[in-house]
Amino acid sequence: MIIFLSSGLFCLLMAAVGIQAQQTPSINDLNAECLGNVIRLSVAPLFEDVDAVFNDTQIINLTPGLATQCGFSFKFDPMGNAMFFASLQNCFSQNMDDKMFSLVMQFRLPGNHMTEDPVYRVGKTCSYTPWTSREILCDRNYMEVSVRRTLPDIQTIPKQPTGGPKARSGNFRRGAEAVASGYKMTAVVFSPSKNVMNVDEVQRKGYAIANTPTRLVLRSPHNAEETYLQNVAGVPMRVLSTSTFFEQKWLVTRVDATAVCPTPEAVAFTPEVITWYMPKHIDPLFSSDAFTMLEVYMGIDAKRLDTEEMAARNYSVLVTEAHIIVEIPVGAVGGYFKSHIQDDQYFVTYTIEPMLELLWIEEVAHENTSYKVLFPITTPPMARPPQFRNYTPLDTVPEQAVFVLELGTFNLDVELLNITFPTMVLTVAECNARGFNVQEQRSPDNTLKTFRMEVPFSDPVVFKERRAEQGVTTFTLQLIYGLVIFPEYAPFSHSAVVDAVLLDIVPPSVTGNCDQENFHITVDYRNQEPFFVVLVGKRLLNHEFAQQYLTEGDTDFTITLPFSSPDAVFESVHSSSVRSRLDVALLNPYNNMTIKYFSLACSFLKTLTECFSNGTMTALAVKVDSVPGLNPGQLTLSDPACGPTYSDDRFAYFHFTVNSCGTTRKFINNVMLYENEISLPDELEVKLNATTSSEEEYQLKVSCSYVANITRTLAFLTRPRDNEPFAETGTGRLMVRMRLAQDASYNTFHQEEDYPVVRYLRQPLHFEVELTTSSDPKVALVLDHCWATLNEDRDSRPRWNLIINGCENPEDPYRVVFHPVEADARVRFPPHVKRFEAYMFSFAGDAVEPSGQVTKFTQQSFFFNFRVAIIPLKKN
Repeated sequence: MIIFLSSGLFCLLMAAVGIQAQQTPSINDLNAECLGNVIRLSVAPLFEDVDAVFNDTQIINLTPGLATQCGFSFKFDPMGNAMFFASLQNCFSQNMDDKMFSLVMQFRLPGNHMTEDPVYRVGKTCSYTPWTSREILCDRNYMEVSVRRTLPDIQTIPKQPTGGPKARSGNFRRGAEAVASGYKMTAVVFSPSKNVMNVDEVQRKGYAIANTPTRLVLRSPHNAEETYLQNVAGVPMRVLSTSTFFEQKWLVTRVDATAVCPTPEAVAFTPEVITWYMPKHIDPLFSSDAFTMLEVYMGIDAKRLDTEEMAARNYSVLVTEAHIIVEIPVGAVGGYFKSHIQDDQYFVTYTIEPMLELLWIEEVAHENTSYKVLFPITTPPMARPPQFRNYTPLDTVPEQAVFVLELGTFNLDVELLNITFPTMVLTVAECNARGFNVQEQRSPDNTLKTFRMEVPFSDPVVFKERRAEQGVTTFTLQLIYGLVIFPEYAPFSHSAVVDAVLLDIVPPSVTGNCDQENFHITVDYRNQEPFFVVLVGKRLLNHEFAQQYLTEGDTDFTITLPFSSPDAVFESVHSSSVRSRLDVALLNPYNNMTIKYFSLACSFLKTLTECFSNGTMTALAVKVDSVPGLNPGQLTLSDPACGPTYSDDRFAYFHFTVNSCGTTRKFINNVMLYENEISLPDELEVKLNATTSSEEEYQLKVSCSYVANITRTLAFLTRPRDNEPFAETGTGRLMVRMRLAQDASYNTFHQEEDYPVVRYLRQPLHFEVELTTSSDPKVALVLDHCWATLNEDRDSRPRWNLIINGCENPEDPYRVVFHPVEADARVRFPPHVKRFEAYMFSFAGDAVEPSGQVTKFTQQSFFFNFRVAIIPLKKN
């Protein structure tokens, strides 16, 4: 621990507060780091007081004066975050042989009148070896010098040299050597004033002096009485020069210690760049011009930066014959902007705390010096008048119009408190409750903010003046923004007046009617130019849409749209009609507010079920608005195995015989009635209701009736065939689907929502390819080609062939395995189904060869593609 030779300083420090330290919890926002001969603590919350914990029992409150005297400094940013810096040789560190230093600090946060202030304690132990002959530390509020104290055993020197007092005055030892055990500090002489003070007086004047196991430490405020300014290479520097005297009986030893630190005048500013000049040869610290600069480092907030970090932040350090020059862009990473108000005008400053760390050796004395400067720099105030912007659209009706206003830009320490209108003052919360939509918008890098507001023309705070003779109305908004800068709560304001002149616009009207096949919607915009966009269903009326469905008149236009258009919705379905609805909205293009809404619903005659004399039926099921989550392709007849012959996202078409698919028959007098029902299978109905509980069940009954006792006459002629019929190769539309089974049983398959499906390398994948729309038992499905790609484009590269010309790829080390297909309850025609097993693999990113082969390794996502052929089966 530090040894205070002066009992006066010891009493001064301990008299501050002398209470028992309490055990306090740790906090994640307190972060301590060892940075050379400095300890840095980052403190996120805004604290109220800082205490040093001395010897684990005494708590000493760090007042600003005591912090300067004892080697502590603080910095705060506008957001309340703080950094706390401490010299390793501060007054309260436990010093273990000048090798290990342990510091415990305590932070008290603001509490309330009901509870005590929360207290958080943080400790840090740092090692620092080896020390140089001389260490100089310049911080924002103090300057510190530490010199090595080593001397051979002086007990061999005669205790009573001849000459008495005269000899005493001549036995001085100076330089880097200090006193061995048994010596006592007696006086400090300051240069150039030659003022002599004893140790107690030095402490009372605000200086600090300490004798550690191997070193002498002196510390002084920058503007102390005994410091002075000296111009060094054109740079003003603050100098502290001392000689400390130690006595042992008739022997006296002197130790010289000098600290030199830069002043704010060492910095030059432009609006874009900060330039800091540091003398390379700091004259008061050198005994000769012969020296070697060994190291030059730059950092921020006491932490060194490497060359990559400096380049990323656009910092630069240039070493010339006379100076070390540091350049930092204004606004660079590592600093922060602060807001200020002067005469109700908005200004900003930029603050950053660079560090220079130098190491040199003097060639004559063979002594090395470590020199570290923590140098906070703040630019002069820069005017940043707020910009008021008006984004109000003027081509709209007054009932829908709003003032769209923006004020900025500001630093993050500025907050909007209220807005004053001619008739009232509203807080931000009251503005939003009134519908003004006040928003704070941040810049992409989260360093600046603007305030955006929308005030409807219809609000009473807007003054309106109608000029009937000119056919216009003027809207005027006067407002004063009330702003404040935190944390000092400095208020300021910004006034603005905005006007808008709108033509007196008559809102458009919308009418409509239906014929047997179409909707007809007419929009009459009177004598004004259209100032709106049209939303038909869920689609905006664009140029392509208008060319197909729109007819223009002089002051109106008509949209003619088929009732089955995707832009309309089906409300209900009956045996011989469909009720369809078309929604039309006129929207303000600037804020998407609805100017006019119109909905038209009509019933259209439509034959949904057809009955044929050969005993077959067809039925068309349509998706209705009350079941929006329905997938028509999943509908079935009463027999769940009977799905649609064709389906899309709105329709499902069924074709079946009256004696199949669960069709029932009953007799009513002389009529046979066949009935069936189109619905979702039970398991899908349960799943749909679980996800959308508000949807109705989908059920559509279809029926056909035949007269039982009726005779039809059919005439036909026959003639001999010239030859046997044969199947000719041709093209047509067939529905084929490929599915991934969950296991080798091929009973359950992955659904659409399961994808993408995750598999490990070489894990089997069970595929099934099925011809779904054919009931012809005389044709068979052939897998011609199957391959995998990295994306949905089936022609993309790279690709890997699994099946070639119906056979396994001979180059595949893990070839596909074909599985036989047997008829069962699901598979009616086995030739229509093919099953095979492939093994999971992945593509190499750079393994595409000119031939198109792909080396397989590593895990990736990819897509399977296939090409099939339909061939007639040969007769047995």
